Amino acid sequence: MRTTLLLIRHGQTTWNVENRFRGRADIPLDEVGLLQAQATATYIASLGKPVAVYASPLRRARQMAETIARPFMLHERAHPGFLDLHFGAWEGLTEEDVRARWQLALRTWYTEPQNAPIPGGEQLAMAQWRAMGALREVVNRHPDELVVIVGHATLNRLILLGIFDIGLKHFWHLRQDIGALNWLEFDGQAFTLVKMNDTTHLNTGESRELGM
Repeated sequence: MRTTLLLIRHGQTTWNVENRFRGRADIPLDEVGLLQAQATATYIASLGKPVAVYASPLRRARQMAETIARPFMLHERAHPGFLDLHFGAWEGLTEEDVRARWQLALRTWYTEPQNAPIPGGEQLAMAQWRAMGALREVVNRHPDELVVIVGHATLNRLILLGIFDIGLKHFWHLRQDIGALNWLEFDGQAFTLVKMNDTTHLNTGESRELGM
């Protein structure tokens, strides 16, 4: 058994450019993001035919998933387990806005993310628990098949840390650039990482994002 899993971060939004905390805000891809979605779809079509395309229920992920699924006459499948981290009171705010009101909490987010007290938000451990549950559902449902999941930077990092049993303190040690693709293979027991944070398939110029 060998399931191939392509774990993808959604394309660019205006909030990425403005460096705003996105979380559960249901914002769409911008013009660059839509081009990135098409470039990603073209690349995946060159690899083979996925049997399913899953996505976070948020619009920016679903738009990318729909673009990937369309050439194969598939419908994207929204799964709540792949929702972005809930950033609570920080959602929609810039890093500067948050620093002005929650300086210590923001510092903790960047130095000890697993302990960050995000007001009204979600802890990384809880988000990882639900994401890993969703991932197990997907791989168990699709043995020996090619599957795509479109998620978010935070959730993708948590999945990669989880499948290789790496502590959450290393959250910031994994990059997940806009539109990045992670190629994983699952043999029924363990995952193998083939590619991580690959953006070579994007032909839309450089995306802009300062952090997060």
